[in-house]
Amino acid sequence: MSAPDTTATTVPTDNGDTSDFVFDVDAYLDRIGAERPAAVNYEALCYLQERHMMTVPFETLDLILKNFPSVRDEPLYDKIVNQRRGGGCGELNTAFALLLRRLGYPVTLLGARILHNGKHAFRGQYHGHLVLRVDLDQPYLVDVGFRWASRKPLELRRPGVQSDPHGDYQLFFTADGDVEMVHNGVLRWRAETHPREVDDFDAALWYLWSSPHAPANTQLWASIVTPDGRISMFNRVLTEYENGERKSSRVLDDDAEFLTTFEKLYGIRLGEVPDLPATTEGV
Repeated sequence: MSAPDTTATTVPTDNGDTSDFVFDVDAYLDRIGAERPAAVNYEALCYLQERHMMTVPFETLDLILKNFPSVRDEPLYDKIVNQRRGGGCGELNTAFALLLRRLGYPVTLLGARILHNGKHAFRGQYHGHLVLRVDLDQPYLVDVGFRWASRKPLELRRPGVQSDPHGDYQLFFTADGDVEMVHNGVLRWRAETHPREVDDFDAALWYLWSSPHAPANTQLWASIVTPDGRISMFNRVLTEYENGERKSSRVLDDDAEFLTTFEKLYGIRLGEVPDLPATTEGV
């Protein structure tokens, strides 16, 4: 099945109305350094997911800078493609869903909540995370916006361990029909299995942006996948992982070094270092 050519077309918004917003598929593919797939299949999905994770960083700058994030089509496209930014989990996964749909993939948004912050278990807010269900020969779960996400799609109905370059993953269905993801023995998130629309995530975004109890708006997270692992920043702590192991970790105390390093790793130029809490331990 060939992917439909939807480059530079007028697309429907999430509420079904017609807008003048033009989603340029080729520009988005160029942003992630990917060629247009010749077919809509699992192999192409793996390729697109990996390219997205290696080029579009997870980053929470907007929350730190008090800019309200959006999961709507046009601002997402502008932020990721035109501004060459990254975003939070909801932004990255929603943006990836926009691309996949225009390439012909059947995609469903699923609401989720984080259950581990990298240091200890906790109960994140409902719809504080978002994952994608992509239905091909079977249903797959795709996540391009989470620090501990798999590099390849996970088979939703497959029992047992699914080995991935980012570790070992297992999916478990709960008694009430949700699905839980365990990564390297750690329960990371729980997702609903019924479809959601982007409007359903507005309340969680508002909480993350405004609540004094939400750490995301007072601390900086940034992360990008590399060929052998991942490079993450938590506030001023830069941590590099290789083949699943922590390779190095250090604090970027010098402002000039912080700004240079952030731009080099994540492709984002900052005028000054945001006001960040003192931290010595990375994630």
